[in-house]
Amino acid sequence: MDTGLTTLRESDIEKHLGVAQSLVTQFVVVTTGTSKSNTEIAGTRRRFVSTVSTAGAKSTNKVGLTATVSAINPGDALLSPLQHGLIYKTRRAAAVALAVGDLFAQQTGLDALTKKNVGGDLSGDETGRFRSLVESCAYIVVFSAAAYLLQMLPEEGEPASDLAEPDFVFDTPQDALKGLIAAVDLAVEGAADDKVMTARAREAARLAMDELLQRRARFTALGSFEQTHLRLESDGFELNGFDVAPGVKRTKLVMQFKKPNEIIGNHIAKYQAMKLSKMVMAYDFDRQLNPFVELGGFLFTFIGDGSPGTGKTILIQMIAGMINDYCEVAGYGFTYENFGVDQISSYQGKSGQNCKQFVSNVLNTKTIGFGTVDDIDQVAAKRSDDRASAGQQEVTAVLMESFAGANTVVRGNCAFGMFSNYPENVDDALRQRAGARWLVDGPQTRDDYIDIFALLAGKNHSIPLGDHELFEAQAIERAVGEAYAELSKPQEAGMDAIYDRFMNEVGEPKSMADVGTYLHMIKTAEPRFTGRAIKNITDAIKMRAMDIELPDEWFETPDVFMHKDYDTKRDMIAELRSPFTMDMVMQEINRYADSEFRYTDKSDNAAVEGIIRRERQREKAVVEMEAMKKDGRW
Repeated sequence: MDTGLTTLRESDIEKHLGVAQSLVTQFVVVTTGTSKSNTEIAGTRRRFVSTVSTAGAKSTNKVGLTATVSAINPGDALLSPLQHGLIYKTRRAAAVALAVGDLFAQQTGLDALTKKNVGGDLSGDETGRFRSLVESCAYIVVFSAAAYLLQMLPEEGEPASDLAEPDFVFDTPQDALKGLIAAVDLAVEGAADDKVMTARAREAARLAMDELLQRRARFTALGSFEQTHLRLESDGFELNGFDVAPGVKRTKLVMQFKKPNEIIGNHIAKYQAMKLSKMVMAYDFDRQLNPFVELGGFLFTFIGDGSPGTGKTILIQMIAGMINDYCEVAGYGFTYENFGVDQISSYQGKSGQNCKQFVSNVLNTKTIGFGTVDDIDQVAAKRSDDRASAGQQEVTAVLMESFAGANTVVRGNCAFGMFSNYPENVDDALRQRAGARWLVDGPQTRDDYIDIFALLAGKNHSIPLGDHELFEAQAIERAVGEAYAELSKPQEAGMDAIYDRFMNEVGEPKSMADVGTYLHMIKTAEPRFTGRAIKNITDAIKMRAMDIELPDEWFETPDVFMHKDYDTKRDMIAELRSPFTMDMVMQEINRYADSEFRYTDKSDNAAVEGIIRRERQREKAVVEMEAMKKDGRW
């Protein structure tokens, strides 16, 4: 099911066993001197620091991982299973990584350049390209070895915090591997027991991975490896380009999931959330595309706004819970991440990096993803806000580029939701990148409030329900139908005036020209109603046309729908869709335009309240100044 899958063969790995064995037996590495002494302080792993600096001095050092591991239990001539496992896995990591290097050499032409170099036939630009490819190959080899160790070594014990960063040389793949194995050797030297040894070896591999990722930009020939997907079936090892934690299985998502029947009110938002949860599961891993993207109606980004306590958090829990349950049935990986204020850094550029990593994790084409930015008005700043931090501005820029930038590709395996109590404080351009607007207004009617109180009160009481049909008002089809019917006429005062003027001048819309006239009248009153707003409206209309109820039985077992091939999925979905109507068009225009007027009104009201507050303060100050003048204190 994986696009571009390359399976590593054992015959390719066996060719490198000799070199790999020598690397875990003994080799000599050139090290750069530090001011640390090799003499430990008794009873600790800390070392004396010399007053005479030897930093920068070169020296040779013999590294023998097998001997170092054997010395952990000097009284036992045999290695323990964990000790043998570490040596074997390190050797295996080196052999597998060198085989990956061979694949890279074949893809980039490095193997041909190597043959020419042996014959001394390289000249001109070929020399520079050869050096660049060799260094890039060395980087990929040691990256693959570190990734292998991270996946294969068990997470046991507490990770060490006193390990030094590895010293890498990228002259050849073997030199790069020596840096990694030397770091593992130094980490496990003198380990108290096997558990500590394993934890320290894994931490050394993690530090190596961090160091390599920091150096990645220095290598210019890594492009062909970005989309590489490798698998070694016998070990269960996978390598997906330069994933930060390649092959690491994600831990089970821990969240207090909510069921749709536990959400009272928010009918349209809940209905579209349920649709989105099923829609994203139509993603085809072979084609790396979702039929809903081709047919129309896929929701890539949305923004949910409402007052505090109206149910935005439980809506997130409902979507994540539904997708998680479907993924467990299908056997798919599920990635959920939230980007919050804790990832805003005081270091320049770090906030943008954190946000980019968040987006990349959710976009991972090998999993189903759902990403949220809660309280986005606090995380991402308006570009015109001088009081916002540089980190907030970085996040705004990354989200704008990621959600609707020149390089944005929507494949349909994930969706992003932005949530806020104060959407008017979100940058206009970023807010308009939300393809849908969900008004999360919570319970509204008398029936809603009876239902939510009965739900939260539980059953440990004898209070009668009274004259009420419990949860009848929450029947999703009826509730959504009523909610959409209300949108046939705008809800905001500013939009209502435009609608009345349109109906008086044009009458009931019957053609594209009538719709265009209505849109232009809205644009005249609200300058932020741009071409992107029209695109979002048409996407919402297409989604309404695809407003089909995917049968629940499609998601109860994977073979009925989720494991079908792409063309079959598309045909099954296409059979259910219907054309959209003028009523749908007007409802979606009103719904989107209402949100823009609502945001403008909130922003204007906040500004008016600020002016009133300042004027009241000024009046109070004038009175106090007059009193101080009379007393001679002014």
